[in-house]
Amino acid sequence: MKTFGKGLLYMVSLAVVSVFGMGAFIVSGIYDVGADAPHWPVTYTVLQMARDRSIAVRSQNENVPDLNDPQVILKGAGQYAAMCTGCHLAPGVDDSELRHGLYPQPPNLALQHVDPKTAFWVIKHGIKMSAMPAWGSSHDDATIWSMVAFLQKLPTLSPEEYKTIVAKAPPDDDMDMDSKTMGQHK
Repeated sequence: MKTFGKGLLYMVSLAVVSVFGMGAFIVSGIYDVGADAPHWPVTYTVLQMARDRSIAVRSQNENVPDLNDPQVILKGAGQYAAMCTGCHLAPGVDDSELRHGLYPQPPNLALQHVDPKTAFWVIKHGIKMSAMPAWGSSHDDATIWSMVAFLQKLPTLSPEEYKTIVAKAPPDDDMDMDSKTMGQHK
């Protein structure tokens, strides 16, 4: 019984010291939160792991619709061109002015395949402290799935094919942008 009491006291003491230590660390301002100062490697690794596991757990039960419908892909092309290229680029585009100021850098989606469930969840819910907005607050699930459908095709497109499909894409009908309802979902 004495060993249990000492162990418990040790654990409580360790927890109290840890909380005070973390508080002192935060109050000191030692950690630079500037977007132009990279995370410490251990911080980056922990945040990346937390992000990846969080998305995997939350997206695992998404039901992926048919992503091969040409009209759905076409709608997604227009959405992507309007909302995503500034950060995630397009075929033949290597950088953007906006990307320079973002840390961590968003992935270049013209160069990589993204799992549909993951893409849907990220587009709909966004990612805290990464500049990835939650488009689900202004776009319905069908529109988000159209973006996912387009993302499946994007890495296979040449710059010319990308320009052609975007030129044929319908306008973004999900947002009513008149002065009375600016930014509100229909």
